[in-house]
Amino acid sequence: MAAQCCCRQAPGAEAAPVRPPPEPPPALDVASASSAQLFRLRHLQLGLELRPEARELAGCLVLELCALRPAPRALVLDAHPALRLHSAAFRRAPAAAAETPCAFAFSAPGPGPAPPPPLPAFPEAPGSEPACCPLAFRVDPFTDYGSSLTVTLPPELQAHQPFQVILRYTSTDAPAIWWLDPELTYGCAKPFVFTQGHSVCNRSFFPCFDTPAVKCTYSAVVKAPSGVQVLMSATRSAYMEEEGVFHFHMEHPVPAYLVALVAGDLKPADIGPRSRVWAEPCLLPTATSKLSGAVEQWLSAAERLYGPYMWGRYDIVFLPPSFPIVAMENPCLTFIISSILESDEFLVIDVIHEVAHSWFGNAVTNATWEEMWLSEGLATYAQRRITTETYGAAFTCLETAFRLDALHRQMKLLGEDSPVSKLQVKLEPAQVGVHLAGVNPSHLMNLFTYEKGYCFVYYLSQLCGDPQRFDDFLRAYVEKYKFTSVVAQDLLDSFLSFFPELKEQSVDCRAGLEFERWLNATGPPLAEPDLSQGSSLTRPVEALFQLWTAEPLDQAAASASAIDISKWRTFQTALFLDRLLDGSPLPQEVVMSLSKCYSSLLDSMNAEIRIRWLQIVVRNDYYPDLHRVRRFLESQMSRMYTIPLYEDLCTGALKSFALEVFYQTQGRLHPNLRRAIQQILSQGLGSSTEPASEPSTELGKAEADTDSDAQALLLGDEAPSSAISLRDVNVSA
Repeated sequence: MAAQCCCRQAPGAEAAPVRPPPEPPPALDVASASSAQLFRLRHLQLGLELRPEARELAGCLVLELCALRPAPRALVLDAHPALRLHSAAFRRAPAAAAETPCAFAFSAPGPGPAPPPPLPAFPEAPGSEPACCPLAFRVDPFTDYGSSLTVTLPPELQAHQPFQVILRYTSTDAPAIWWLDPELTYGCAKPFVFTQGHSVCNRSFFPCFDTPAVKCTYSAVVKAPSGVQVLMSATRSAYMEEEGVFHFHMEHPVPAYLVALVAGDLKPADIGPRSRVWAEPCLLPTATSKLSGAVEQWLSAAERLYGPYMWGRYDIVFLPPSFPIVAMENPCLTFIISSILESDEFLVIDVIHEVAHSWFGNAVTNATWEEMWLSEGLATYAQRRITTETYGAAFTCLETAFRLDALHRQMKLLGEDSPVSKLQVKLEPAQVGVHLAGVNPSHLMNLFTYEKGYCFVYYLSQLCGDPQRFDDFLRAYVEKYKFTSVVAQDLLDSFLSFFPELKEQSVDCRAGLEFERWLNATGPPLAEPDLSQGSSLTRPVEALFQLWTAEPLDQAAASASAIDISKWRTFQTALFLDRLLDGSPLPQEVVMSLSKCYSSLLDSMNAEIRIRWLQIVVRNDYYPDLHRVRRFLESQMSRMYTIPLYEDLCTGALKSFALEVFYQTQGRLHPNLRRAIQQILSQGLGSSTEPASEPSTELGKAEADTDSDAQALLLGDEAPSSAISLRDVNVSA
């Protein structure tokens, strides 16, 4: 899922004492405070200094802009309370400014906090006005996930005249920037930092038009501590590299959320002609062996379907377990959690999904977060076309059945009238002094976005009657809209134009399957794909599940024990265990027989299998296998393998066990994950007398039976005041 956007306060901005400019017109993207519709952003340059000891990033940002109408009073950017702005300046820019390299001088470290990096040095034009003049600015509240930064502009600014706004800032405790002490890495050798901008977190990384509707090229210069490798979602100019200073350039326009950085003890290994993996040294052999040759195979399959790969290199960096989601499609450099390395089939699917984003999401992007399905639904469809071409239809249908099962589980949990089950989720505009009334876009990465979106795209492919013809349409769609942002109507109009015979048949208005209803109706997909080609893999799963729910139990157990699940695919075993989870709590004699049959075998399998069996153990209060739960939690530092178990433990009768394990392991958890688990435990120790909701991996509500002293002991000053939000476990962005 999504990365949690936990916004925390930082020192206030230092503004010049001038009368603030008038309020700008409302932004088209209600999740953005910016005045992006009044300007064209041509390029942005970043000068960054990483300060891991202070857990601080110092930045100098240069925005290359032109106004779309004369004399705009102000430029409004998305920002965040974690950003402390030090200065703003203006300079008229030459037409080729975006291609002018930016020089940054970094201060040597010394006692006390280091000053922010100085302004970049720009070439002067003969007879020009002074290079920079200071600008007044102010920072105002916007929503619970960001602020608005208003910068006053010179009154004589002409329309379409290039200019630069230069901002110096520091960012501390930002939700987009994750600092890891060495002990939270695999090698425990050096500090580590990574950024995660999806959906609206990068406004805490640098001030920006934080909306997917705006794209631009970017360049960056990054200074890091000695011996630390720095990577970005861009091409690294190795020939410009100095000691501890790295230069990057992204030649294609991208939205702000796809600007990403990672730095740490990382080593590379080539796995194909245009791909390499980066990982900590102890993980590099495993990552290389699992992906060598495979990524090129997937890229080639995608190119045959959807046209040339546009981003040059496709590299992958494996991040420590603190990475808050499974994977992120940053251009040129996919971020993926190292924990997934032990689950081969999940690794394959997750990387192929990110490969698909190179066309759907990165090249052609949803213009607002209200229509995130335009990226995720299309990428999921493309992912399954690639897996069908590479591994066959049966495997693709098995993985699809597994995900659709999860979709219906989430539907049952939330209810069919949940507004987040729409493909076009409506966010309420922010009001002055009032928090956003709708949903934080970072929380919209749910299974509806992926799987309901996929079902709609699959339905469109079936309308044209031939998957290859639909591939041709998607290829033309990418070619038409690449490096731009679109709305759903762009996709659907292009579809009907590409297939005029379908437009003549008014397929968009078929009763019960209207395109508008697909987009705006709550509830499950209006139609689901035919998965019969996967029956050779799904039928044994269903048969085994039926055996375990049949009577008499002894005969059922005897028949079930004859089926060797050790030879099954991971997705088959996971699907079987998910069915058992759906039926929990089970009769105790069934759980005992299941444990006797499978516990030792499942304990030797990968983490995706083990966590599902352990959730069955917890939801059924099966004490003989609790030692396996303890051992698993003692070995895991990943959100996707800890949160579901803690939620289940606190939903049932095992809260004290959860508290004990947490006390023993909290020192090995990232502070963000530690806070999330503390919040779960505090709800389990709270005073509510409402009955627990149905157990799930997404939501956890616990009945309370422990006194308030224990809650205070657990949380100290960090006791949360709101309920746990929907979590997406094992979701790739």
